[in-house]
Amino acid sequence: MAIIVKTENPNGLLNELKRVIDQKVVDLWSYDSSGDFSHTPERWINRAWLRPEVGEGELRFGILGTKDVGMTASLYSAYHGYFIEMLLTYCDDYFDSAAATAKKTAPDYF
Repeated sequence: MAIIVKTENPNGLLNELKRVIDQKVVDLWSYDSSGDFSHTPERWINRAWLRPEVGEGELRFGILGTKDVGMTASLYSAYHGYFIEMLLTYCDDYFDSAAATAKKTAPDYF
């Protein structure tokens, strides 16, 4: 259930994501002091987080669940789908492709 983004500049993509959030270009996502991203609509906020992991030629986002709410198909599909939509809309110049895995995949944490 990880998001795997193929990019020549994973750090540049991560910095651009934070920039568009900081400048309020994107208002449906936030990130915390750990660098984890959360979807901000009331239905989804703080129900899960996407943790970035920089690799060679890729940026992965593993989903983190909460202790009190189990990871559901609805929750991970919303986070993955809306996050990839945001990437395509605001950061498409920074990557070649983005995909979501269907099963638990490193660096998922739940």
